[in-house]
Amino acid sequence: MIDTIAGAKASAIIYSIAETAKANNLKPYHYFELLLTEILKHMEDTNLDFLEDLLPWSERLPAECRKQNQ
Repeated sequence: MIDTIAGAKASAIIYSIAETAKANNLKPYHYFELLLTEILKHMEDTNLDFLEDLLPWSERLPAECRKQNQ
């Protein structure tokens, strides 16, 4: 809930990720889907190097996350 401090913080994080995705010419829905899928695969990992590939400016993001050039 956004009417709590924790909810407001969570909302701010989500909005920030969505806006950063848009600023990097990504489709936010597809980007969130990728993040949730990939992060779940690594929940037991102690090495977090995989996160580099998930950054919104990463060249390694799949094409379906990117908006088509107009």
